[in-house]
Amino acid sequence: MSFAGKLLSHSKRGVLAIAVIVAANGGAAAQQGWLDQGRALLGTLGGNTDTQSATTSGSGLSEDQISAGLREALAVGTERVVDRLGTTNGFNGNPDVHIPLPDSLKMADQALQRVGMGAIGSDLELRLNRAAEAAVPQARALFIDAIAKMSLQDVRDIYSGPKDSATRYFEARMAQPLADGMRPIVDAQLAEVGAVQLYDRMIGEYRNIPFVPDVKANLTDHVLGRAVDGVFLLLAREEAAIREDPARRTTELLQTVFGAGG
Repeated sequence: MSFAGKLLSHSKRGVLAIAVIVAANGGAAAQQGWLDQGRALLGTLGGNTDTQSATTSGSGLSEDQISAGLREALAVGTERVVDRLGTTNGFNGNPDVHIPLPDSLKMADQALQRVGMGAIGSDLELRLNRAAEAAVPQARALFIDAIAKMSLQDVRDIYSGPKDSATRYFEARMAQPLADGMRPIVDAQLAEVGAVQLYDRMIGEYRNIPFVPDVKANLTDHVLGRAVDGVFLLLAREEAAIREDPARRTTELLQTVFGAGG
């Protein structure tokens, strides 16, 4: 089942119409901005509201049902970020989220470069990024849960808040669970891609150089911290673009569905 489809399992029976629309759109829906997707979903359902009551005047849809349409739009946006990062070179090929060597290893890397062994550090850096790329898809289920738990007031607060309020909402609820959920995958991937062995080799070669200070690093914590930061960085940019683009502005959708202000 798709990411968006799983989210719909948290909604009431009346929201099943949204799943039909998503299935009919297929790949084209994934290319739309997530505001556009939400607007299309809500428009198809015929949702115009001019009150804050439990039922809308035109379509008979409850606020919960319309809110589910907005959560579907948020699901599409977060899925795009997870898909972008959770693929080969999602981290390694993006300078904004690329994971460098830990600061504590940069001295060792520089020392090894001076003796013609700089390839070790470059190879280790690549493997750190590969571990993050393998772990990020674990965020899908956590986003499903966080979006499903959004209340109507949460949605209104996001609307009236700053341009990254949806991202900050997710970050406050998900940063630690996201790191916890990704930790076993990062641990396993660091071993699988050879990062742990390469780290041991790097430290061994470094210590063979006379008169160098001791260095060490926790690769798992380093990759986790950078990976989680990368997820929320791209989410904030996605949200800001949607809010600021008149063709895809989130506030327009929220005003249509929940009335002016929120």
